[in-house]
Amino acid sequence: VQLVESGGGSVQSGGSLRLSCAASEFTRRTYCLAWFRQAPGKEREGFATIDYYGTTNYADSVKGRFTLSQDNAKNTLYLQMNSLKSEDTAMYYCAASRWDCSGGLRADRMHYWGQGTQVTVSS
Repeated sequence: VQLVESGGGSVQSGGSLRLSCAASEFTRRTYCLAWFRQAPGKEREGFATIDYYGTTNYADSVKGRFTLSQDNAKNTLYLQMNSLKSEDTAMYYCAASRWDCSGGLRADRMHYWGQGTQVTVSS
């Protein structure tokens, strides 16, 4: 399985970006797709998950501002990010697990990772 992110860039505080994650050869019905981010000097943080049925889970840090969606026919995951803040600046990674999302936002439950896309929010 290959995951390819796109859509990162630079935006001013309060702005919006939409990230995409294209997954190849991922036809399982039991899976968890997730977004993680890592800022310089900080640990990788998981903040959003979605399963095959569209059930989502968000960390408090992004709840109400970020929205996950997926197009199962295209094997593509989307992350709409609104009301961006400077503290959202990080490298953003798409990840996938062969297990369901019941384990929560944990990097050690992910089996596949994308290469990352940079998001920079300036104040």
